[in-house]
Amino acid sequence: MKKTAVVIENVQPLLDCGRYAIKRLVGDPVRITADIYKDGHEVIAAVLKSRRRGAKGWQEVPMQHEGNDVWSGAFTVGKIGDCEYTIEAWLEVYETWREEFRRKYEAGQEDLTSEAREGAQLLVRGAERTVGKTAASTLRQAAKTLAAASRDAAAAVAAQQDLSALISRLPDRAIGSEFRPSGRIMVERPAALCAAWYQFFPRSAEGRGDQGSTFRDCLPRLDDAKAMGFEVVYFPPIHPIGTSKRKGRNNALECQPGEPGVPYAIGNRHEGCPHGGGHRDVAPELGTLEDFEWLVGEAKQRGLEIALDFALNCSPDHPYVAEHPEWFFHRPDGTIKYAENPPKKYEDVYPLDYHCADWKALWHELQSVILWWAERGVRTFRVDNPHTKPVAFWEWLIAETRAKFPDLIFLSEAFTKPKMMRVLAKAGFSQSYTYFTWRNTKPELTDYFTELSAAWSADYFRPNLFTNTPDILPFFLQQPGRAPFMIRAVLAATLSPLYGIYSGFELCENAAVPGREEYFESEKYQFKQRDWHAPGHIKELLTRLNLARKGNPALRHLANLRFHTAENDNVLFYVKATGDNLLLMVVNLDPDKTQAAAVEWPLWEYGLAWDADYLVEDLLTGERWTWHGARNYVALDPSVRVAHLFRVVR
Repeated sequence: MKKTAVVIENVQPLLDCGRYAIKRLVGDPVRITADIYKDGHEVIAAVLKSRRRGAKGWQEVPMQHEGNDVWSGAFTVGKIGDCEYTIEAWLEVYETWREEFRRKYEAGQEDLTSEAREGAQLLVRGAERTVGKTAASTLRQAAKTLAAASRDAAAAVAAQQDLSALISRLPDRAIGSEFRPSGRIMVERPAALCAAWYQFFPRSAEGRGDQGSTFRDCLPRLDDAKAMGFEVVYFPPIHPIGTSKRKGRNNALECQPGEPGVPYAIGNRHEGCPHGGGHRDVAPELGTLEDFEWLVGEAKQRGLEIALDFALNCSPDHPYVAEHPEWFFHRPDGTIKYAENPPKKYEDVYPLDYHCADWKALWHELQSVILWWAERGVRTFRVDNPHTKPVAFWEWLIAETRAKFPDLIFLSEAFTKPKMMRVLAKAGFSQSYTYFTWRNTKPELTDYFTELSAAWSADYFRPNLFTNTPDILPFFLQQPGRAPFMIRAVLAATLSPLYGIYSGFELCENAAVPGREEYFESEKYQFKQRDWHAPGHIKELLTRLNLARKGNPALRHLANLRFHTAENDNVLFYVKATGDNLLLMVVNLDPDKTQAAAVEWPLWEYGLAWDADYLVEDLLTGERWTWHGARNYVALDPSVRVAHLFRVVR
């Protein structure tokens, strides 16, 4: 049985007792705190230990006692990959002796001979552990002096800090403890925390309604996304689309000639598919694999990254169906069962059975698909409906693929129960969809984002705020005019460092199926007719928002979000600050009417005097105003502006 000589508890941050990893970006400082104490009154010391996962040796930094048995330490994560950390604490025998000797001396105790000899003995032991002849000689000489010293001379030796420093180089940790299990850190590249996403269907790149576009036709879309300041371009599935049970326009059960089908019904054996027509192929109507790799290179030259949809659906024509029927669910009559989400039916899709008898082969096959696309330059994947697959599968797949490509990023598209959304983030997803789509009122937004930005949540759950998706046209956006789109754009771009839009949002498209949060004439089922530069678009606002995100570090963080007082239920007021970069956001949540409010914030908490005069610059318009003190007045007419994005000019 291992002795626990020092208590180490309440280690923070530590996710589920070390079961899962917290998340950090490469170059980030990691600050760890813990309660560390021991029986009695002895002096203790502690170090924070860190290393790359799998390495043998630890790097150590001393921890500092902050009072009330709370200790802290920090280190920096230097490389992408997995790290681990722990704490070791021990009884500092020599420091304990020094403290006891000092107390007795100052209390006037006359005979300290025995105490001096005890200290000399500790110095000799220290010399035996010390590396270097000079240091060992110094300690031994001090031990001789101390053993023969008078009361005052012994006190002088005990007071020497240099002797203590020499001993502490190689302390005696025999009476100590090490925290177990170690904490874990998932270290990722900056795009895992901060990026602006733009989604479009390559087959609709030209905006023609009569026929589809190809990869080679996508450059204008890339240029437009780049001009607006987006950084990640995300494609729905680009694989061959099945013909069996293919859905038609507006989800019709019968597909008419020339209708392209749903990209999520993956798999079709074409002559133009050199890899069987499944998840390793691209749809021949989009071009070839070489065309796709060319487009990835063009995006990279523009400073853009292409993200792919990892949708684990199979059409009845997918090669897996013929080659591995055991990987699917079967009805009692032996036929394969199609996907359902009652009352919705997806007759064109077969779901995989992750618990089938041959599950290991299935899991490895799906892992190989990720690696296949990673080898072709794709490093970011948006995962379709991960909550309908086992968490253990994702934990394994993400760990295994990141071991070969540490810079991989996975976005979880899980609109489901909160605990499932969170455990997927714990299992390794870099980013997560959220309920932002349905949070519109001031209390809803304040409560939800206070939770998401709290340190305990931000340590592992990174919200990617998509304003809309091909599946979801929120009721808020179905209101007439540009203002609803502008309000949601400002909120998405400033509440979280991650956000995204689905194409058409910038054009304020909002034709809906009556009474439902779904697009009428959905692009999932047809080629989309669009004028990409139609009057009434909000591209300028999106461009200014993305410029503000790039130029202001405060918008590239999550846990720095703070809500403050706005004396109007239709006005949301929040602050983000990082170093000297201080931003004040005021948003009118009412797309129809002018809303005014007195806004108040504790500027002294951000380094300003309570009665200061200070300049605020609106990053959306370039206008400047002088504000005074903590309380000021704003009025927002949505026909003119829906928000202020103020930078405090220091």
